[in-house]
Amino acid sequence: MRKPVVLVTGAGGEIGHALIARLVETDRRIITLDLNRLDAAVRPVVTREFTGSVTDAGLLDRILAEFEIDCVFHLAALLSARAEFTPVAAHQVNVGGTLNLLEFAQREGESHGRAVLFIYPSSIATYGIPDLETKARAGRVREDDYPHPTTMYGCNKLYCEELGRYYARYYKQLSADVTPHVDFRAVRFPGLISATTMPSGGTSDFASEMIHAAARGEPYECFVRPDTTIPFMAMPDASGALVRLAEVPRGRLSRTTYNVGAFSRSAADIGRVVGAAFPKARITYKIDRKRQGIVDSWPADVDDSAARSDWDFEPAYDFDRAFREYLIPTISTCYRS
Repeated sequence: MRKPVVLVTGAGGEIGHALIARLVETDRRIITLDLNRLDAAVRPVVTREFTGSVTDAGLLDRILAEFEIDCVFHLAALLSARAEFTPVAAHQVNVGGTLNLLEFAQREGESHGRAVLFIYPSSIATYGIPDLETKARAGRVREDDYPHPTTMYGCNKLYCEELGRYYARYYKQLSADVTPHVDFRAVRFPGLISATTMPSGGTSDFASEMIHAAARGEPYECFVRPDTTIPFMAMPDASGALVRLAEVPRGRLSRTTYNVGAFSRSAADIGRVVGAAFPKARITYKIDRKRQGIVDSWPADVDDSAARSDWDFEPAYDFDRAFREYLIPTISTCYRS
């Protein structure tokens, strides 16, 4: 009899690496799917590594035939910046790939007579607040507020949240002999900051870009206004949230999609902390109008009370600890000669 395994798609990304490190601690057998080979340091802890796309239904059928999957962490996605340049490709990967995985999970659940856990990282890009005045009045935004994203990535994520809810609660509801076999659970992440990967030009990357530039002794032009404020989270808390949500009994959950947050600070607040750590840091502001407009459509903070109540979410890193104990020391070591 085959032993159940965990499937991680998009395993080669920054969330994937952090998540795999967490899953190893739980003694779960892990298989992965990514367009590229995993880093050499990660490969030894993975039972099987598949190279390919979540849009390849034939590859998913092969995985289904070979392994018994009882949990899917679906991280694979075309990220926000690239999605704006290639919206059709983004839809094919982010929506088409997710639909493939949901069907995959449903078939696997039907085969084994139990629901397959499906953990999905979503994003504050699903929000679309119309103007700064509304944003100021909104305060901490709840999951069902302002569902009007202004980016393709946000549209994709919002739709996939709804697809997951459909597969979990209403799948083929007019068929007498079909029941849902997908236990879909989504985490709507704020801006994520990692100390172990390079920023890649994402819309919320100004925080980590400041630290990297200061550590290299280079000037940095921040692309958003000093007063720009959005919620953030350190990467260890992000991977921890995914694992924690996967552990909670279904009966405790009142939603399929949950906000999570850790701290909400302005670009100027972050600049001051970086400047204190690197006295020679030179941080100025040159506003990118288009990226500023995207960030302005996101909430200044999120209400994550449902996650804290339903599954005891509690970030380990507040603003001070994230920067002083995790981000600044770790990034600094990358540039020491």
